[in-house]
Amino acid sequence: MASGPGLAQLADVPGDAINSLLARHRGNPHALVQILREAQAQHGWLPRAMLADLADGLGLTLAHVEGVATFYRFFHTRPVGEYRVLFSDNITDRMLGNVSLLTDLCQRLGVERGQVRADGRVSVDFCSCTGMCDQGPSLLINHHQVVTRLDAARVATLAELIEASVPVADWPMDWSRVNDHVRRADVLLATSLHPGEAIAAALARGVPALFDEMKRSNLRGRGGAGFVTAMKWQLCRDAKGSEHYMVCNADEGEPGTFKDRVLLSRHPDMVFEGMTIGALAIGARHGMLYLRGEYRYLLEPLLDALQRRRDAHLLGTSIQGQPGFDFDIEIHVGAGAYVCGEESSLIESLEGKRGTPRIRPPFPAENGYLGQPTAVDNVETLCAATHIALQGGTWWAAIGTPKSTGTSVHSVSGDCDRPGIYEYPLGTSIDRILEDCGAHDTQAVQVGGPSGKCLSALEFGRRIAFEDVPTAGAFMVFDRSRDMFEVARNYAGFFAEESCGFCTPCRVGTALVVKTMDKLAAGRGSRRDVEVLSGLDSLMHGTTHCGLGGAACNALHDTIVKFRPAYERRLQSLRFEPAFDLDAELADERRLTGRDDAAAHLETPS
Repeated sequence: MASGPGLAQLADVPGDAINSLLARHRGNPHALVQILREAQAQHGWLPRAMLADLADGLGLTLAHVEGVATFYRFFHTRPVGEYRVLFSDNITDRMLGNVSLLTDLCQRLGVERGQVRADGRVSVDFCSCTGMCDQGPSLLINHHQVVTRLDAARVATLAELIEASVPVADWPMDWSRVNDHVRRADVLLATSLHPGEAIAAALARGVPALFDEMKRSNLRGRGGAGFVTAMKWQLCRDAKGSEHYMVCNADEGEPGTFKDRVLLSRHPDMVFEGMTIGALAIGARHGMLYLRGEYRYLLEPLLDALQRRRDAHLLGTSIQGQPGFDFDIEIHVGAGAYVCGEESSLIESLEGKRGTPRIRPPFPAENGYLGQPTAVDNVETLCAATHIALQGGTWWAAIGTPKSTGTSVHSVSGDCDRPGIYEYPLGTSIDRILEDCGAHDTQAVQVGGPSGKCLSALEFGRRIAFEDVPTAGAFMVFDRSRDMFEVARNYAGFFAEESCGFCTPCRVGTALVVKTMDKLAAGRGSRRDVEVLSGLDSLMHGTTHCGLGGAACNALHDTIVKFRPAYERRLQSLRFEPAFDLDAELADERRLTGRDDAAAHLETPS
């Protein structure tokens, strides 16, 4: 929506609009997340009466529908204004001044952060990383319109446009320009494939030979887990089920990662071709691409690419004239939940549920979408599979290292002259990437996002590879002017915000980490607090329901070990320091009673 309907229009949702929405999705309860997303786009928010109507129309309980609506960050069961402004709050956005820009906008609009203005027209808040780290600070308007390269002048104009009720569609087009910033291209990014040629090569080989090529390639998943793709596809093909499903995980929510955004923007055919080749391998007729909610602006171009492929007989029935090879793809747009990047959470979302991770085993390859065998692969993995189908597994295996074959695409951001996308053979050193991106006086690199590894300058000779420093693509650079405590604190806030809340160790543990780090930041820390943080790290690694909680303290652990002075200088004492000043808490009581004598104060321990 451009600027959204007024609040008076939101009180009563027309029944015909609900019925039309349900009919468009054929009353499919598994499409609930998509239905809620489209309903909110039409009406601005999700009133309880609307949720009740949707529950009735889909044969679901109101509790289920409300549970889904309240799980995802981009769904709102209360009005949030005609203009919902969300500033990206990754650490790189902070380094570029997003906090002062948000404060300035709030002052200009007369609104408090996190609140809806009294007239109901606008709200301003932070959100997690929007995947624009190479051109930040950035923000989202109404969850679908991107604004990049923010500065004070742009914020001032933005405030004027909102006050003048100018529809978002009429804002300067340049504001929403998203640059790909491909700085170094290798076999994936430098090669243009003709749509259909990799499918033709796979069909000419046949499925058994295609598996042979995939095995020779030793391609491992580029989403972070590094599972061997051929093995996953074989397990899925051999699993019993009435249907097999091919899913592309395009929900790259790890802060600092934006490589999939570029691949989807520049090479959508390569992604869809990889899905189609995977479908041929596992025997799937249905494919789904799960697009992260922050990339909603890519939806229309991707739908156009799918239609072009259908028109060219590269999707649909009898692909490339091959009888029995029927496969098509639909796009599911997420609604702002980092945990849905985990494959079982993603499947739960595809099924119209909260994105709560499943207990594994069974794994999705055997029991995935609707209980059927499902292969879930990352965007970059599928692009690599397309090239392997065309060039062969031996060609791919000759690139990189024996244990880490092929190339890897890196999202480079932070303190460097040339942030953007860099593709290298696996086995490339950290030093090489820092030199190429124009980094100077670097003290640390966070590889793989907050859940990855934080490397100090002593480790820059290490190599990006599964056997050394694995990565899902993020490469954030910090020079010696940066406070690594604040970096870790930002990451801690991210994990506390993004915890799905299912298990106590993660839900409570991430909150305790934030509380303890805030205490240190306020100058009220002790050595005991650092020990508490280390204890929480150990506890969460062994007890959480899924990998989010287990990885939530990775950066905390690394920075305590490698940048301990950043913590030590915040310590008030070696033993214990209370979390708050009890004497200060009594100030209101002293004021009300008119007392400020020595007896009205607590004695400060020596």
